[in-house]
Order: sequence, then C-alpha cells, then structure tokens
Amino acid sequence: MHICHIEIDTVGMPAPTAEIEQERKVAIFDLLEENTFVLPADRGAPDGPYRLTLGIRDKRLVFDIDTEDGAKAAEFHLSLSPFRQTVKDYWQICESYFSAVKTLPPSQIEAIDMARRGIHNEGARLLQERLEGKAEVDTDTARRLFTLICVLHFGG
Repeated sequence: MHICHIEIDTVGMPAPTAEIEQERKVAIFDLLEENTFVLPADRGAPDGPYRLTLGIRDKRLVFDIDTEDGAKAAEFHLSLSPFRQTVKDYWQICESYFSAVKTLPPSQIEAIDMARRGIHNEGARLLQERLEGKAEVDTDTARRLFTLICVLHFGG
C-alpha cells in the first residue's frame, strides 16, 4: 500500500522561500514515485492507495488520510514537540548547505551534506517511532515525510 496523492495544508502559513518550495516539490515528487504507507488492518483501516493531507492544527502535526476514491481512512495528530530540535537542526544545516554551494569547494560541501543527511535520518527515525501503531512507513518514505514536516514546521 502507498500514498498516491499528497497535499500540504498551508492555510495561515507564510509564503515559503524559494529553497523551501524546492525542498517541498522534490520531496512530494520523490514520495509519489515510490513509497510505503500501510495503515494497520487491525484498526479497520481500508486498503490503500491513500490520499494524504499533511497540516498543522493547534500546534499538532495532522495526517488526514483518505482512500483513493475519497473515503475517510484515518486521521491522527502528532505532537510537534519531539520534532522541534531536529527540525531546527535540519534547517540550520540546510542554510549552511545552501550558502556553501555558492562559495565553498566540493569537499566542504560534501561534509555539510553528510551532516545534513545524518540529521535527516534522525528525523526519519523519529517519525517512524511516532507513527508506530498508526502507520507503517519505510525509511525512504519517512525521510520524505520528514522533509515535508520541516516545510510545514518552518511555516508554523
């Protein structure tokens, strides 16, 4: 099972920077190309594929999930608190990376990118933990969803 469509609820959020918008577009494209997203059958969730709307409401991350034909599949809310430091670290390293690609040699850019990937992996691992019992995602899907959480968090 997988996500066949994704929307980001940006109501009430400031307009993203060009870099943020690019991160969002790439994450959505990659996510839709290949992902694993399984809702637990023991909770009576319908089979996918799923349409996912990600948003922030009342300082909580909201996963609003419908089936491909629009029937409600699930909705769950996660506290943003566990993600705050990782998101902050991720954006700080991204800022360094965006600056580095303009001026630094490839070896230094590579070092910053390795650090960025490490923080990204930590965010994906945290997301997988937080989704336990709600949805099962593979590492690549978790990484792409974490990028989208960062985009949302930036605006929130």
